[in-house]
Amino acid sequence: MAKQHIGLIFLVIACGLIKDYVRCQKEPRLQILPIQEVQRKPVGKPFLLTCRPDVPDPNLITDLQWRDNSNMRVVPKTPNVYSPMYNSKGQKILLESGQSSPPMYTEVLPGDQSLALMITSLTEGMAGMYYCSASYANNVPLEISVKIETYVAITWVNAAESQFPKAGKTSTIFCEVTANPAPTVDWLRNGDPIKSGGRYAVDARGLLIRDIDQNDDGIYTCRAAVIQTGELVERNIRVEVHIPPVIMSLPKVLEAVEEQQFSVQCNATGKPVPEYTWIKDHSQVNVETADRFLVNKITGQMSITRVTHEDYGTYTCIAKNNAGQDEATTLINVLIRPRVYELLNITIAENKEGALICKATGRPAPEITFRRWGREEEFVTGTQPDDDRIVLEQTANDERGEATGTLRIYKMMRSDDGLYECVARNRGQQAFKVGHITVEYKPNFDHMKGLPPVFSWEERRANLSCLAQGFPNATIEWRLNDRAIKDLGDPNLQIEGHGPRSDLLVTPRDRRYYTAYKCIASNRLGVATHEMILREARLPDLVQSATPRIVTATTMTFDIIGPATELGLPILTYSVQFKDQNQQDWTYAYNKTWTAANEKTVDSVYTIEGLRPATAYSFRFAARNLVGLGQWGAYKQQSTPVRSVPEPPKILHATDKNTDSNDEEQIIVSPYSDHFDLSWQISADNGEPINYYQVRYCPGLKMDGAWNEIAQLCVTQDVPVTVTNDFKMNGLSGDTYYRIEVRAHNAIGFSQPSPLLMRTARGSDLVIRVDTPELSSAAIIGIAIAGVLLLIILIDFLLCLIMNTGIMASLCRRTKRSPSELDDESKIGSGQLVKEPPPSPLPLPPPVKLGGSPLTTPLEEKEPLNTPCGSMKNSIVEYDGRVVHSRSGEIIGKNSSV
Repeated sequence: MAKQHIGLIFLVIACGLIKDYVRCQKEPRLQILPIQEVQRKPVGKPFLLTCRPDVPDPNLITDLQWRDNSNMRVVPKTPNVYSPMYNSKGQKILLESGQSSPPMYTEVLPGDQSLALMITSLTEGMAGMYYCSASYANNVPLEISVKIETYVAITWVNAAESQFPKAGKTSTIFCEVTANPAPTVDWLRNGDPIKSGGRYAVDARGLLIRDIDQNDDGIYTCRAAVIQTGELVERNIRVEVHIPPVIMSLPKVLEAVEEQQFSVQCNATGKPVPEYTWIKDHSQVNVETADRFLVNKITGQMSITRVTHEDYGTYTCIAKNNAGQDEATTLINVLIRPRVYELLNITIAENKEGALICKATGRPAPEITFRRWGREEEFVTGTQPDDDRIVLEQTANDERGEATGTLRIYKMMRSDDGLYECVARNRGQQAFKVGHITVEYKPNFDHMKGLPPVFSWEERRANLSCLAQGFPNATIEWRLNDRAIKDLGDPNLQIEGHGPRSDLLVTPRDRRYYTAYKCIASNRLGVATHEMILREARLPDLVQSATPRIVTATTMTFDIIGPATELGLPILTYSVQFKDQNQQDWTYAYNKTWTAANEKTVDSVYTIEGLRPATAYSFRFAARNLVGLGQWGAYKQQSTPVRSVPEPPKILHATDKNTDSNDEEQIIVSPYSDHFDLSWQISADNGEPINYYQVRYCPGLKMDGAWNEIAQLCVTQDVPVTVTNDFKMNGLSGDTYYRIEVRAHNAIGFSQPSPLLMRTARGSDLVIRVDTPELSSAAIIGIAIAGVLLLIILIDFLLCLIMNTGIMASLCRRTKRSPSELDDESKIGSGQLVKEPPPSPLPLPPPVKLGGSPLTTPLEEKEPLNTPCGSMKNSIVEYDGRVVHSRSGEIIGKNSSV
């Protein structure tokens, strides 16, 4: 083992001696990279030569430097300092403004003691021999040289990448090339070589094309090659042949109307699209610079914002592009539009003759006609075919440019009253002016016929409003028992206004004030009389009957027949009190109030919720109007059943109208082929809350009137109770019948199932029926908007029924007006009358309110109902479409107990 170690030591020593020997034998030298004695480089490009020492010990290298082609040392680049540099002729090289580096400098490369010669941009003067020298071990000089040869690369001198020759001429596609050595040039078009001859010729300037046209458009390739250097460069040139403009058509004569706008279009062909200029020939003025003129250089449209007679004359349109220009002229003839200078309003008594005269000027003299304001039809010259009372007469003077039109009406009628428009036109231009025919007539009360009497009670002041139609405005006098009320001196009868609107304010201190009053209107043409009646309102009569229609363990729905109908105040609400039969006193009974059904209410439901199962209840009912709550009546005793399973759910789906109506089960058609959205209404729980619903659906078919289901494909699923109560049936088959059953479950058990027979759509989902035309996107948007509007109307309808508020309720109050609602001008509040000037004959105004707070109808009561006899303090007078009445007091809410 010791001998082996000694041998290994001798081997290592021998290897070290051999390595030192080889190192000692290596000859020091310099190496220039890239390794090439002659470096041939293009002028204008940056260039790099690296001098690397190839010596045994690089640390012994000193004075490593480069010398240029003038044998001058190339110095390193000093930051922010430019060192003087000299070319081969000894001339100083100056740096250009903004240049950050000298054209030639040296730089030590990190890591291996190499020195790089940096040439930022090679010039022809930099060609020649370059030397790299150094000293090794202070006594061994080293040097190596390299020759740099330059050549001029291919350069495009006149070779624009986009060129636009003119059509119809011999044109040159320019492509001049310089290089040293000289290059050879050939051409391609759209990738295909072009051969000289025929229409093509190649010279030193480029490619010459004879009779060039639009078909010569394309991409031309100018290809230059230098065989000596192997350089090959291509330049793509887009050639677009331009075509001189040609003006298509410009009318020889155009007509412009004075004081109106005017425009004319000048259309020309050409490539590129020409620009347009308009010149007025008389003054040789470019109209683009003139007032009131606008010129669109792109479209050729000349516009005059306001034509004057000075604009008459000949105009020249000039269309110009790079290939040439074209001109065309037109004459603009200025017309003077009609002007109506006289139209006087007239006032004529009924059954008399009247004439409406209109005068106008213009050139040519205009034709004059008339039409009723708001109508499109004009009166024809002469007697009117549908009314021989009306005659249109026309005269004209072309020399003076004047015309007169007369609309003559025999036996003037009230319907002739209104605005009339005089229309004067010439050569398609028109002028308008509106005049008025006022027809005088004696007073009348036609608009007040059929209005119901006015109601009041408990000495509430009532307003009898009288509005007479007539012109001139009528003067109104009130009479009671053929005596002028103003002469009676009765403080309970007050008159406000004397025409054409007058209000009689009656405070009925006793029953003799509930009687008829006469309103007498008169003007210089005649007299008219209208009788108004003040009646006393009373509480509603007893409710005729209240019959239980639906009875469950916790709810009860009644059919209510109200008091016998008569001309009086309408029933506003129905109230019910209910208590356990074991309770003798009604003081602590529960209360509920419903809005009464009327002619606008559909399927009103009078339902009591929250009853106890297996309990005998006593019920009594009363009706309320504005006077107050009537007497209790329609006593009824009814027991609720014991707690039981829930009532069957009501499935909310419309049946297919195409199915046989005699079928025991109607068929629902799903719009989808693979799923169905099932929904149902919450059912009564009969004393125990519903904790979930169960949905079962089976595919099958009907054979001989019997349903045959495929039991192995039935699906049963429990659905939790939610607000929407819906369930999505997925994974269905297309064009298949399914029998569906929905049952409600509570702690007692399941309800009876609610069945439904459904058929899925055929194939892919169908959103609409096959025989229905496909809806456009506009129709879909319209349907969506209609749906939103329908929802808003439905909400407003419910507000009108329940709370007597909303737009519909306001419209109802405005359309059903009584004599007390004659005008918005008269409003009485807190016992004081506020008067405004009466209007001319118009529809009757909204109701006049006599003090007090508005009627409230709370739905939830917090105390037992009591008949509010003698408790009415404040009052409001309103009109419901049948009667005018006062109201007071408050309506008690519902569903409360003490």
